[in-house]
Amino acid sequence: MIILPAIDIYEGKCVRLEKGDFNKVTKYGDDPIEMAKMWEEKGAKALHVVDLSGAKTGKYSLKILEKLVSAITIPVEIGGGLRNEDRIKPLVEIGVDKAIIGTLAVEDFNEVVKIEKKFPGKIAISLDALNGYVATHGWQKKTDIGILEMAKKMEEANILRLICTDISRDGMLKGPNFETYEMLKKETKLEIIASGGVTRKEDLEELSRIDVYGAIIGKAFYEGVLPWEDVKPWI
Repeated sequence: MIILPAIDIYEGKCVRLEKGDFNKVTKYGDDPIEMAKMWEEKGAKALHVVDLSGAKTGKYSLKILEKLVSAITIPVEIGGGLRNEDRIKPLVEIGVDKAIIGTLAVEDFNEVVKIEKKFPGKIAISLDALNGYVATHGWQKKTDIGILEMAKKMEEANILRLICTDISRDGMLKGPNFETYEMLKKETKLEIIASGGVTRKEDLEELSRIDVYGAIIGKAFYEGVLPWEDVKPWI
């Protein structure tokens, strides 16, 4: 299992949202590039970056993202408003390890399959869950599509990296939804990356037992709840 520190960018700043609510924004830093450098210096092996402006409006900050990717040597996965090939291609060109697709995967999965064939190995899918169902458009729109249903479609299409966020846990420091991750791990052969609610070393131990591929940690780091020393066994 790998640890991916999260950097959420909104209006050029490092922030976190509570349950995906843009009215509940906490700023943690003015410079995402310096934040990325800090995590690399600490020993992180990969970063998870979301451009929240892109997730909300579809317009991401390519200049900031390019500076961030070029400033460090570790892999970076980036998401936020990647709803067509034209938005994904520039990220692949600047060296992003994985372009994360969310809303498009729900609205037009066949298009995602076509994009993955053009950029093989460069696509991950992010499914944001609320009560077992997928939410899209920066968590603002709920659907009646089940998480497992989407995960099975990914597996059939050989798109293997799944980032799964439980909206009810994200930014709440209440622990992950282990049941969802265990179900996905049992029912699919996907690379599951857990996101949302990771707060304690014990959370990581349980995720490691479930054998997820990775864990994204944001607020617990920035609030000082989870010391970096506690995650070193997984670095």
